[in-house]
Amino acid sequence: MEILRYVAFGTDPEGGNPAGVVLDASGADDAAMLAAAAEVGYSETAFVTDARDGSLAVRYFSPLAEVPFCGHATIATAVAHAERHGPGRLVLRTAAGLVPVTTERTADGTLVATLVSVAPRTVPLADADLAELLAILGWSADDLDPALPPRVAFAGAWHPVLAAASRDRLARLDYDLPALTALMARRDWTTVDLVRRESPTVFHARNPFPPGGVVEDPATGAAAAAFGGYLRELGLVTPPATLTIHQGVDMGRPSVITVSVPEGTDTGIAVTGTAVRL
Repeated sequence: MEILRYVAFGTDPEGGNPAGVVLDASGADDAAMLAAAAEVGYSETAFVTDARDGSLAVRYFSPLAEVPFCGHATIATAVAHAERHGPGRLVLRTAAGLVPVTTERTADGTLVATLVSVAPRTVPLADADLAELLAILGWSADDLDPALPPRVAFAGAWHPVLAAASRDRLARLDYDLPALTALMARRDWTTVDLVRRESPTVFHARNPFPPGGVVEDPATGAAAAAFGGYLRELGLVTPPATLTIHQGVDMGRPSVITVSVPEGTDTGIAVTGTAVRL
């Protein structure tokens, strides 16, 4: 398999989130894809297992396991496909459902991709899970922003959402890796979405990702989509709304994710970003 390497949600190789992309993984079995993802070592690698009629069947593997959906690897795959076949619209057939993706080239030649997630939803975060999660993170209830209540949000993968009461609290990330790995495995969570609201439409985020074998993800498109759905469902934004999420800053890999929240209750959330080849 030819493995391409991109940085998504950034224009500089020193920022964004690296992703592996295999545009032709036809015939590869699960073991081969998992081994390739482990060899690449990024939080995710996307494998196109079938391409036909303007659609791509895509599977996503971290170095440790398959995940149902990955936003930054989707953006990277769309840009890689556009570089070879030209920009336009694709439909990705993922384990989470159909994900339309559009790529376009800006005036300066940069390729930008926009994905539209599956319908988002949220569920309550159980009190016992919240207490365990706070203990693992070393947070207290006073560290939470009461204006953004804890929930578990979905837009292709599940992410508990915790909002920090201060930017300083978000900046101080130090958690029990084995304990969080075990909790997330029990609950089938992909990342933990830790956020801080700077303004009505600007947020900062950090995403612990022990199920993927990394301490932290520098840009998480799936969590950004889920968070957009969370804000809409709880009435915390007035759609249509465009949000900017800054992620990766505290780990030295600054990333920018643009999230478009449309009107409606079951419409997908749009996530936009750039990707550049490494």
